[in-house]
Amino acid sequence: MPKDPQSVVTDYTYTQNRELSWLRFNRRVLEEGADETVPALERLKFIAIFASNLDEFFMVRVGSLVDMAAVSPEEVDSKSGMRPREQLKAVYEAVPGLIEIKGQLYNRVSGLLAQEGIVDLTYDQLTQEERAQVKDYFHSVVLPILSPQIVGQRHPTPHLDNKALYITALLRSKSGKTSLGFIPLPTSLPPLFLLPGTRGRFLRLETILRQWAPTLFGKYKVEETCVISATRNADLTFDTEKFEDSEDDFRLLMTKLLKRRANQSIVRLELGQRPSQEMLALLERVIQVETHQIYYDSAPLSMGYVYDLEKALSPDLRARLTYPAYHPRWPEDLNRQESMIEQIRRKDRLLFFPFDSIDPFLRLLEEAADRPDVASIKITIYRLASTSKIARILCRAAENGKEVVALMELRARFDEANNIAWSKMLEEAGCKVIYGMENFKCHSKLCLITLRDKKGTHYITQVGTGNYNEKTSALYTDLSVMTASPVIGDDGAAFFRNMLTDNLEGGYHSLLVAPNGLKSQLCAMIQQEIDKGPQGYLCIKANSITEREIIDKLREASQAGVQIEMIIRGICCIRPGVLLKTENIQVTSIVGRYLEHARIYVFGRGNQAKYFIASADLMTRNLQRRVEIACPIWDREIQEQLRYILDLQLQDNAKASFLQPSGAYLRKEIRTVRVDSQEELMRVSLHRPEQAPTVSEKPSALHRLLGRLFGKDSP
Repeated sequence: MPKDPQSVVTDYTYTQNRELSWLRFNRRVLEEGADETVPALERLKFIAIFASNLDEFFMVRVGSLVDMAAVSPEEVDSKSGMRPREQLKAVYEAVPGLIEIKGQLYNRVSGLLAQEGIVDLTYDQLTQEERAQVKDYFHSVVLPILSPQIVGQRHPTPHLDNKALYITALLRSKSGKTSLGFIPLPTSLPPLFLLPGTRGRFLRLETILRQWAPTLFGKYKVEETCVISATRNADLTFDTEKFEDSEDDFRLLMTKLLKRRANQSIVRLELGQRPSQEMLALLERVIQVETHQIYYDSAPLSMGYVYDLEKALSPDLRARLTYPAYHPRWPEDLNRQESMIEQIRRKDRLLFFPFDSIDPFLRLLEEAADRPDVASIKITIYRLASTSKIARILCRAAENGKEVVALMELRARFDEANNIAWSKMLEEAGCKVIYGMENFKCHSKLCLITLRDKKGTHYITQVGTGNYNEKTSALYTDLSVMTASPVIGDDGAAFFRNMLTDNLEGGYHSLLVAPNGLKSQLCAMIQQEIDKGPQGYLCIKANSITEREIIDKLREASQAGVQIEMIIRGICCIRPGVLLKTENIQVTSIVGRYLEHARIYVFGRGNQAKYFIASADLMTRNLQRRVEIACPIWDREIQEQLRYILDLQLQDNAKASFLQPSGAYLRKEIRTVRVDSQEELMRVSLHRPEQAPTVSEKPSALHRLLGRLFGKDSP
């Protein structure tokens, strides 16, 4: 008799809330800013990444919880039993501590950079000559484009753009009446002013404006100023019924929907300092925020200036303060001079980004665009680079008479406008652009090249874990397999037929496809390991796990004695090591130079093991509300490559942490040899000296792996 689902859902002893889990992950990003082995400017960038992550968290997750609290206040989180308002309260209580750590780290790292001549200056630190330079810059460049505004009867409260910076001034008239003034920082100007003739002495734009604010409000006396930034709810809800009733096409409807994002409610107000009680009360009343939504941050409210600063530094100083340059390389087991299609026909090929370059895939597309026997190229697109070579190659293929079908997901959050623009360009070049499935985002990473000759129809299929994006392929770790397998090719062709006809029910022989097949098949393969008892084994590498049914299945596997090794970078709602529940589960998380983004699922050991790479994380949204693909890996050599990538990451003790039963993370100890998995892969790919320390437990196997990955002779 099947178990009552409710009886499982109410057991929260081995699970945790996703929002709190994510905040713990982001703390580890922040802690990279404290790592003394990381170059100083990179430490500052980790602080910036933490801040950017937190911005998006408030825009999306907190925004969603605010909506849920209004619409479904009694809805219970299946991992913690918390209702929306309880989750919001927990978030509001957790964030101030992180902000305090951010401020402390910012001051510490700023001190290190100051030793190199890179100083984030206040006006008081300027020499007389420098003050003259700043004055000239303000009057000639900044002042002409400023638009200060006073809030009053004839001056309504200005609309605060999401995450824009404003200088807010407490104004007092001659009669003693107080009001607020707002100065928006011009987005057309650089965020910093580098003092001429210095190595890196600079003022942020908000520092300059605060200095000159008293001159901008005429008859009013400026009593105090404060830098502020408002974060708006960016969680857009797509109304299917409205779309069906609308005469607009989907692209135009999405363009209209995006305009709503700018006007959604404020979920957070950041202040660069604690203002007077009088000014704070005015801000709360005028901006209409509650006290618990206000955060005080001693570090800059916008950290985007860090990347402008990096570009402004001299090459020698930049090299000293950042990671050693690494450029993804062409794999040595692929011949640059030979047809990519013919090489893939001989053997399946694996690319491991960013250690491998994306160039072989670009060459494959270019060859397909020009080759006479290629009939069509079909591809799913979720996030493209702003200057996308891939999109331009697809346009070229269409102009060459190939059938090009692009399944473009216009609902990719914060990339909607970019995807809308590229969809227009692709259509103008002759590509057929479709926009995915109603109510289901298409997050799959699939490219199908169809060839026709006298012998029939043949396929080259590429399946990956990451986006078709040249920029992120150099920043994220991702996997891409290219195969001539007719079985996978047939499934790829069936997938695109199904997408073109709005059919989510289609069956597949090899690919696991969400939302209708992936979760059930994953559960079935976990059950196969459960049936083996202590001989069973699972290894899961993913970004996040939140899906309750998968979590419960993993708990059941642990109770059956199955050994479960998980590498989960971010949200992890299962708590490992809980007595009698998850004590056979180990969760490792790696936060390092590159964003860990690949998904690998392994079921079983040795020659009987089943390997998959996937676009999907083990999240409810991926398994139930998105179109996702997991691809089996049958090639033995590629299986070995994946196995030893996993082994290397499981042995990482430099950038890895263990998730504890409490839900907190504990940094791994370096007991003998320091192992940084990302650094090791870069080291070998660059042919660095072999005598450098390597993983102690499986050195020969690891070197054989790296030799296969990068074409390097093993010792």
